[in-house]
This record gives sequence, structure tokens and C-alpha cells, in this order.
Amino acid sequence: MKHSVILSGCTPTPLSAYLKALGIFRLIATHLDTRATACWENEVFVLDSSLSEEAIQSYFRDDYQPTPIIAPWNGGSGFFAGDNQTGIAALRESKTQRFANYREAIDAASKTLTYMGINKKPEGDRKHALLSALRNELADIVLEWLDAAVVLTEDSPKYPPLLGTGGNDGRLDFTNNFMQRITELIDPETGHAQPQATGQLRQALFGEAEPGLKKAAIGQFSPGNAGGANQQSGFSSDALINPWDFNLMIEGALLFAASTSRRFGSSEPGTLSYPFTVRPTGAGAGNAALGDEGNARAEIWVPLWTNGCTLGELQGILSEGRVTLGRRPARDGLDFVRAVSSLGVDRGIREFQRYAFMMRSGKAYLATPLNRVPVKQNPAGSLIEDLDKGSWPWLSRFRRLGRSDTASQQLASLTRQLEDAIFSLNLSADDPGPSTQTLLRLLGNIQKQMAASPKARDNCPTIPPLRRDWFTKANDASPEFQLAAALAGLHARVLSKEGHEVDRQAFRRHMAPEKDDTWPKWDNDGARDVTLGHGGLIQGLTRTLLQRLIVAEQEDHHDKPLRGQCSASLAAISVWLAGDVDERRLDELMRGLALVRLPPRYDFRGEPEIPPLPVAYRLLKPLFTTDEQLSDCKLIEKGTHLPLSREIPRRLMRGDTNGAVSMAMRRLRIAGIGNLPKSVDTSGVNGPRLLAALMTPISDPALKQLLPKQQHLTEQTEEIA
Repeated sequence: MKHSVILSGCTPTPLSAYLKALGIFRLIATHLDTRATACWENEVFVLDSSLSEEAIQSYFRDDYQPTPIIAPWNGGSGFFAGDNQTGIAALRESKTQRFANYREAIDAASKTLTYMGINKKPEGDRKHALLSALRNELADIVLEWLDAAVVLTEDSPKYPPLLGTGGNDGRLDFTNNFMQRITELIDPETGHAQPQATGQLRQALFGEAEPGLKKAAIGQFSPGNAGGANQQSGFSSDALINPWDFNLMIEGALLFAASTSRRFGSSEPGTLSYPFTVRPTGAGAGNAALGDEGNARAEIWVPLWTNGCTLGELQGILSEGRVTLGRRPARDGLDFVRAVSSLGVDRGIREFQRYAFMMRSGKAYLATPLNRVPVKQNPAGSLIEDLDKGSWPWLSRFRRLGRSDTASQQLASLTRQLEDAIFSLNLSADDPGPSTQTLLRLLGNIQKQMAASPKARDNCPTIPPLRRDWFTKANDASPEFQLAAALAGLHARVLSKEGHEVDRQAFRRHMAPEKDDTWPKWDNDGARDVTLGHGGLIQGLTRTLLQRLIVAEQEDHHDKPLRGQCSASLAAISVWLAGDVDERRLDELMRGLALVRLPPRYDFRGEPEIPPLPVAYRLLKPLFTTDEQLSDCKLIEKGTHLPLSREIPRRLMRGDTNGAVSMAMRRLRIAGIGNLPKSVDTSGVNGPRLLAALMTPISDPALKQLLPKQQHLTEQTEEIA
């Protein structure tokens, strides 16, 4: 008969409770019911097996034989003079069958120490030799612990971070405490449970309240029980634990056995490989920062699954938990979150609980829960590949730069913001649009900062071109996005020496000194084109326009350098001219979208009805439009040139809108556009903002709407004015 037992005392946080759940599962599935399955439901562990609640309690109370957990290579382990020997002495002298394996392990380790002449904590090569000898002498059941605590490499022992440095955390030896807790739960002489053990067991399994917790250390696994300041109503408190919690936690940690791995064909020594463990990063959680990384030991991402799995399946998940990002192993938490969706879906994992072993409370490490990461397929997460390609590892280089001692405070801050934004994008499978926009805006700000720092440019390449999917996923069709995309897509169409039409004057050149090429690179000689480095949006755009006109004149372009990749709607133009646009957001989106390969001739469709627009805009816009587009719209004859004098932008920059409109109308009449009003009231029109709006590309239908019928322009002018 199958029983579904809810272990309410086993939760994903703290780490001690998670490991305790795995310890219970491991022991029951190994010794009582090999078909047992387990899963996580509603934040607790659920065990399905042939055992009822009472049978589970009876096993741990009356039959449980603790795994021999010893560390004779550590000072404080109980094997050396001066160590606390309360637990190890009681187990060595016990007569009960429940501790037979433990007695044999202690005796075997003691004989090995005697044979090797070791009577104090060994160091260096001596320690390595002892570990090798113990691996040959100890029984298989002890080797489960040894594999979880120490990895013997060719050079020196390595220590998986879950169990500190070989079974201890600073001065706290896990193995000695494990033995002490055993004797508090089970009488070494009789093998019967101690009087308080039954109530403590129900508390450990089912979360029932039980008085009389033990004053003892639990180490890094449960920060809330570690004691110290602000842990209770007084100024400080002792560390209080349930002995069952400690011992079952260590039993569960044995499932996280480490190994050494070597790439196929490599002659280099093996490297430490530990399930779901990576280097720490301060990103993605508010309770960590870049400054914590140097003092953090590692991150471990523990899996949570909702479908029942057997112990063998869980061991398979953990043994295969070598996280890869593409062809390389995940190096840190940021890599892990990028790889987590495919990794988790392939293995039936629903979520990961992320922990970092961070230095807190003096020099003690604590398993700090950072955040819960759901596993969902998220195509938007693949966008980050554009930033970290093998041939263009911009992301890796920039992160390294932001962590360097020479990085400015601004660059360090942008690095943290970037990593947080990448975390957010990878967690936003349901609605990636806002996160993609946030990341785009941030990349634009980073490009701006790097443009102002020659040292940064020397140490990091420019941001690579981003694929069109960035535009697609970030597109919310808001006025700010429309205007940003239209401005970011500005370019010039020129004839090459071979007589072919090619695109030049990419808009991103106005953000940073780059070569005007398909694959941009830093170019200090291109600093003259950088016009968006300082000042507000409007100022930057007016400088940009004048610079584009100067270059077009110098290089004898056959058309105005205002060809658009995307077209903003007249509605967006109208909102901007009315002063109802968030120009900071527009500026940041424009800088970010300038890094994207925008779709060709993308038109943000507006309403059928033309929105309210100043007559000055309608009259001036043809001059800020390429001759090619004017000809396509049949506003001028093919081959006719409607030039844009630099004087018109200068007048608008000075606020002389009347003067600019008068010059424009003369140009329009020369080009054959007649029936224009004799005078136009431009009061209330902001000249600089009007100039920025005029340089924003619009579509052919929108352009035709501005001057639909020349004979009615005077009447429309009077009506709108």
C-alpha cells in the first residue's frame, strides 16, 4: 500500500531543511523501499512510499544506523589530542549493533593515523597522503561521505563548498558535531532512542513545535539558527538546533558527491565538478552586491521538482548537474540563469532555489538564500548570445572590466545593472518586452559611458550589432519606442567607388567613436561624429543633424542623410511636439536601438485621421525628407532636388521658427510645390523640439497626409492654426 506523507518540516529554505529532506529520502529509499518517490508540493517535501507516518518515525527512532561521518584529516574532528571527544569516544566504546559501521570506520581511521605516524592535524602533502590511504582502507559506506567532502586531484585535495573545507567550516567540524548529535538522539549503550528524541523527530519531520532545542552550532546551513545579534527579543542569542535536523541534513548532503572532470583529449589535470555549483555573482538578488563576490565561497542552485522521482532518478539529476552554456560550462550565477531553462526542462525540474555561501557575521560563511528561479522556456533569453559570441565576447570582457580595480564607480554600477537586467530578462518568459526594453536602454547607457572613457575602450570592444529580435521583443509601439526606432535607423545612401549604393553614416556612430562598417570597431579618428555624448536629447539631436549635413556636403552625397529604416507615426510626432513624451526614456531607447539591426522599411501605422500638427511642421517636413521619398510620393518630379540648407536648422535651434518657415516656403515654391500660405503663425512652437521631430523619418502614406491637396493647404492651415 502506498502512503503519501507530507513532511512539513522539510522546506526549500533554509538549506538545512532542503538537505534534511534529501537525507530522509536517501535513507528510506536505500534501506526500506527502493520504489519510493518524492517531490516538492506547496513548499514542502512529499514522500510516496510503502511507509506510513508511524513507520517512518519508527525507522528513525528504532532502526536508523547513521552513515559513518568522520574527518580524521581535520583538526577538531575528535581524532587528535585537545579535540572534543564526547561523541567519538561514546561511539568507539558503544556495543549496540546500530553503531557497528561507525565503530569500524573510527577504528580503521585510527589505525591509519597510527601507521602513518600522524598525531596532529596534517598539512600539505601529508594530508594528501592520508586522504589517499583512507580511500584505500575505509569501507564503501564511508566513501560516500568522503566523495561528498573531498575530491582527490592529481595536485592537491579540493573541497566542494557545500561541506566547507573537507567537512568543516572554520572551527566548526561537521563530523564531530554529527557524532555528538547522534549520542544525544540514540543511547550508545542500548541503541534505544533518548527520551527527548521522539518529540524532536516529529518536529524535524512534520514541523510540530517541541521545546528543548539543543544549544549547538549548525554552521553555514541555517543562518536563522546561527545565533548572534537580533536573533530573538534580546540583544543576542545562542545557536539552537534540533539534533535530528543537523544529522539528517548531513545525510542529505551525501547526494551531492563531487568529481573531477577533464575535457576529452585534454592532457591538463582534472578540475572540480560539483552539482549545480558555480562561482558567485552579486547580480539578480537584492541581498547581494558585487562587493560580496570576493568574500563568497560559491553559489549552489538546488533543484525543486513537482513530479515524483525515485532516488536513482534524483541521483542522476545531481550527477549530471554540470551546467553548460552552449559548449562551455557555466562559470557563475549569471551563466547559470541563462542556461537554466533548457537544463531544467530537460530534467523535469520546476524551479531552482539559489544559495550563495557568503561571508556574514564576521568571517563565517552562511548559505544565504538569494532568489527562486522558475524554469520556463524563454526564447528572449537567447538574445544575450549576441553579447557573448565566441568571436566577440563583449559581455565577458565588459563584466571583467567592471570588476577590475581600475573601473570607475559608474562602470561598476553599470555592470551590476547589466547583470540584474540579464537575470530579469531570463526570468521574464511570460512577458519579455519590458525586460528587453530595460536591457536595451542600459546597453545604450553603457555605450555612452564607454565612449567617454578611452581606458574602457582599450580594455573592452564595442557592443556588437544586435539581431532584429531585440526590436521585435522590445516593441511596445509607444510613442517613445516609435520615435526612438525611427531616429536610430537614420542613415545615408551613397554611391561607392564601384558605383553601387551602400549605406553610410549609421546612427550609432553619433554615440561613440566607431568605424562606419558592418562590424563596428573603436575608431578614435571618428570622434568628430560623436554628437550624443553630453547635454539633453534635443541638443544632441540638433548637433547630430548638423554634423550629418556637414559630412554629406563634404562627401558630396547625392541625397540628404535622412534616410530612415523605420518610420514613426504622425500620432507619435504629434505627441512629441505637444510635449507629452518621456524624453529620457526616448533618449535611452534610441541609444539602445541604434545597436540593433532594425527591420527595413518598418512602418508604425497611425490612425487614419491625421492628428493635430503645427503647420510649421507640415511645411518644413518635405525639406527634412530625402528626395527619393519625395519623388516616390510624387511631391516633386523625379530628378528634382529639394536641398536642406543648414541655415534652416540653425534658425530652429535659435527659436526663429518664423524665419525657418519663410525659408522653407521659398524652397518649396522653387521645387514646384505651390498654393502655399502667405504667412503662418508659429507662436507657441518650440523650435529645437520641432527640429528634432522634423529629422524623425515618417512613412510615405504619412508624408502624403501632410500635403494631401495643395489647393486646400491654405484653408487647412487656417483651420489648424
